[in-house]
Amino acid sequence: MKAIQGTVISDKMKNTVVVTVERMIAHPVYHKRIRRSKKFHAHNELGAKTGDLVKLVPSKPYSKTKFWKVSEIVKKHDTT
Repeated sequence: MKAIQGTVISDKMKNTVVVTVERMIAHPVYHKRIRRSKKFHAHNELGAKTGDLVKLVPSKPYSKTKFWKVSEIVKKHDTT
């Protein structure tokens, strides 16, 4: 699998962040572009916070729902 990029929406768990990944698809009949999103639990050793743009890579299963790892923080969230 390839790396995916998304936004951290929760960092309340220990060593885990919840990342939402958005993608655009075309409607099968009307061909309008539709935004779809999915949430992933990811292992966080880099200290990503809510609002950061991160890159995820597949990894070993850390728990029942956690199969991804934060490989880099692409962009920090602006707190101002």
